[in-house]
Amino acid sequence: MIKTDIFKNSDSRQIKDKKGPFSVIEYSKLTTPYEQAANAYFAMQLNLRRKIVTAELDGSKGVLLQAGAMKMMLGDIQMSADIKGGWDFIKKAASSAVTKESLAKPKYTGSGILVLEPTFKHILLEDLRDWKNSMVIEDGLFLACEDTVDISIQIRKQLAAGILGGEGWVNSKLSGSGIVALESPVPREELVEIELQNDAVKIDGNYAIAWSSSLDFTIEKASKSILGSAVSSEGLVNVYRGTGKILAILK
Repeated sequence: MIKTDIFKNSDSRQIKDKKGPFSVIEYSKLTTPYEQAANAYFAMQLNLRRKIVTAELDGSKGVLLQAGAMKMMLGDIQMSADIKGGWDFIKKAASSAVTKESLAKPKYTGSGILVLEPTFKHILLEDLRDWKNSMVIEDGLFLACEDTVDISIQIRKQLAAGILGGEGWVNSKLSGSGIVALESPVPREELVEIELQNDAVKIDGNYAIAWSSSLDFTIEKASKSILGSAVSSEGLVNVYRGTGKILAILK
């Protein structure tokens, strides 16, 4: 039997969010060596606080983590590779080759508490039910999810345009049911949520960090005419069409 006060709020740490098995613990105070005190102080002033994500397992479901994210396992927890045979290995190897994600996500099952490595990034806990059971994310955002979530890739239709626009040509797709934990460059309250109903959104740059997989995503010229693009100083823009929603950074 294991007892821990990891979920007990204190003067230095508080539980900031909780969904499904995941909890986000944020440190409001940070003790560092003297040599790092100045950097730690200014990080706190910019709302860059150390966070730890935990996952409570009760034996009914497992979780998948980004490779290298696990810090501690409390209880009877087993780890295995989330690869279901040779064809699954080939698909995940191809996915890893074109994204920044690891080849295979370690799968943890059993009963106990998983503690992930600390991070200064902002944690988003998203329920796939709020995304009609499927969302696409920018590379490098994935941290963890329940093992009921399927991780695959979504290929952009305009490969050449994507490469020329510097946006790449594939993204990670999360589908199924369950909670996913993402590492965002900004906190949730600084993201804007855009809902589309048979409409279109054009964004200059990769400021959209997540969007519904139901949206038709293309990269197009900002203006239909060459003169229009020259006058506006805008070249290629990301275009999202259809019905769904987008999480985007404004600043």
